[in-house]
Amino acid sequence: MRWFLDAEEPDPGGYYEGEREAVANRHVQPWWRVMCLTGVDYFSTLGYQPGIAALAAGALSPIATLVLVLITLFAALPMYRRVATESPHGDGSLSMLERLLAYWPSKVLVLSLIGFVATGFIITITLSAADATAHLMENPFLHDSLSGRQVPVTLLLLVLLAAVFLKGFKEAIGVAVVLVVLYLGLSLVVIGRAAVDVVGHPSLLGDWTHAMTLEHSAPFGIIGAALLVFPALALGLSGFETGVVVMPLVKGDPTDTEEVPTGRIRNTKKLLTAAALIMSVMLIGSSLVTTLLIPHEQFEPGGEANGRALAYLAHGLFGDGFGTIYDASTIGILWFAGASAMAGLLNIVPRYLPRYGMAPDWARSTRPLVLVLSFIAAVVTLAFGASVDAQAGAYATGVLALMTSAAIAVFLTEWRRGHHRTGAFFAVVSAIFIYTFGVTVIERPGGLIIASIFIAIIVVISVWSRIARSTELRVQQVTYDDAALTLLAEAAVGLQPVRFIANKRQAGDEDEYRNKLMVVRSSNHLSAPGAIFLEVQISDASDFETSVAVTANVVDDYRVLRATGPSVPNVLAAILLDVRDRMPAPPHAYFEWSQKGPGENALRFLIAGEGDVPPLTHEILRLAEPDDTRRPQIHVAG
Repeated sequence: MRWFLDAEEPDPGGYYEGEREAVANRHVQPWWRVMCLTGVDYFSTLGYQPGIAALAAGALSPIATLVLVLITLFAALPMYRRVATESPHGDGSLSMLERLLAYWPSKVLVLSLIGFVATGFIITITLSAADATAHLMENPFLHDSLSGRQVPVTLLLLVLLAAVFLKGFKEAIGVAVVLVVLYLGLSLVVIGRAAVDVVGHPSLLGDWTHAMTLEHSAPFGIIGAALLVFPALALGLSGFETGVVVMPLVKGDPTDTEEVPTGRIRNTKKLLTAAALIMSVMLIGSSLVTTLLIPHEQFEPGGEANGRALAYLAHGLFGDGFGTIYDASTIGILWFAGASAMAGLLNIVPRYLPRYGMAPDWARSTRPLVLVLSFIAAVVTLAFGASVDAQAGAYATGVLALMTSAAIAVFLTEWRRGHHRTGAFFAVVSAIFIYTFGVTVIERPGGLIIASIFIAIIVVISVWSRIARSTELRVQQVTYDDAALTLLAEAAVGLQPVRFIANKRQAGDEDEYRNKLMVVRSSNHLSAPGAIFLEVQISDASDFETSVAVTANVVDDYRVLRATGPSVPNVLAAILLDVRDRMPAPPHAYFEWSQKGPGENALRFLIAGEGDVPPLTHEILRLAEPDDTRRPQIHVAG
């Protein structure tokens, strides 16, 4: 169980190393090696992208792919280079949106986007495994033995992927480098050999241009039609979000700081740019040769080129021997693309949900999360029958939702900073992605339905977890100013136990504290002098993990400690426990009963961090300190 829950790990919070470890250069890698880790997701789309483009655009596939490349280089790339600057610690574009909003709207937005993240990454896992299976089944040496076993073979690949993560995923980059170099090298050989055939048969170009002009005689008609089918090609934009998620693995400069890792940001931009340029060349080349050399009926479901256009050419141009080698490289990179997506999920989920209190604490551990995600992937595979074409819409929806949110986040960030020209540019980029996302949802609503299911599941789990963990001590640290430390030092040598009076500050003047002290003394028959008032101001009730800063004030002769935090009971419990460790005896705290109903108080506590403070403070203390002899004492009267 300790192994399963990563109990031996000092910080079991997802796959990627913590920021301090990355700055210490313990696990970082040169940017081109990390590019290969993201590339197993990004570059692997060559396995199915040409076929999907041919099905969506027909003879216009190369022109539509050119539109995709232009948007990649002049919209997506500048946008994610900006995300890399704003979020260099592996949080991705979600953290930018989180900073633009506050309180519950911020958390609800991030939860919704995590639903789309889950859609994009889970479908990456299942679609890649399904396409790897398609390459296995269409191989002439395996076709007969695997025929009709698409779903079982895909599930087996998912099980193997889960086994890798249960064992450990520390050598991923080395494996990714081998797979990417092999796959891109073999793909370049196939595309180059196919291009020689195209040049040697000029009639192929003539037939292609004739097919394009048959339906669209004017150039603007061809361009317009290519723009219209662009949403169907959005799969070719995958990989950018993964590129910024893996930033803690990118080696920076020795002068990098945890706050501003300049070298890492610069090298991540190199990673994003190099990946985009390589992919652009490969996309245009593969789309052109597959459209010209493969009969259109072979792209249709059941055709030999369906989901494996380049592999079809590899077998046709070089024979089954080379084709099998190419199949093996394609299967490897497609399977490992699922590993890249899994690693992304194992990084994103622990970064947000446990911190919001919206997931069980075991969600910080890698192995339990691997089993949950693998189970979901298996369910999705069964639901889609391990079909590549059937999952394309859901995949595009997840990818485009993330890219749309990133574009909007960059636009709003630039605009708020007064960079209106840059903001206007990213407003246009945002409009492009909003249009593309809208068209994708309208034409293939299944993707939005799947994303909505993920969002609904996440929201239900989040609400349940928030309620279940409501009495968990969630203050990470209590800090004091000099005056507060002096006040506590004086209290430690005074009359014990130290007594605190919980007060909800109104005017904060002498009359308020005098009247409060009289009520508490009368209700509790308290005669001991020297009580300290303890007040909490709510900062952001939607936060779950936070640090609390305490300041000391003196109003006439009354000593007051004031703290700021997300929840009154939690902050009070944290301060009482911290003071307990500084005093000879556990402190006592005095409260008045709330005059509101239990149901209203429960909602106020969950939403606003207030509510019926005394019993909640007591429960938090009881759970945090099982030894009642060391537990701060709570008194309630009135």
